[in-house]
Amino acid sequence: MDQPNQGQQINIKAIDEILAGKYANMMQVAHTKEEFVLDFMNILPPQGILNARVITSPGHMKRIIKALQDNMEKYEQAFGPINEAEAPKGTPFPII
Repeated sequence: MDQPNQGQQINIKAIDEILAGKYANMMQVAHTKEEFVLDFMNILPPQGILNARVITSPGHMKRIIKALQDNMEKYEQAFGPINEAEAPKGTPFPII
């Protein structure tokens, strides 16, 4: 028996503002037993802007991490190794 949704094509609609994307140079992760919350921010002292908040289940978070790792490996195979950025020093900037 086939798994549900395997091979099914889903059309996704997106408005232009979403398609344009937002730049984020900081991310904060929080979680409860039921969900993970990912906040993507653009920090330019003395202020910052919360650009997007993604809330997902722990099971989907595990899949997101796996997909990101897989794509990072493919990127580095194509373009060479990436040096990890240095962590910000001091306390995080306030979200405005």
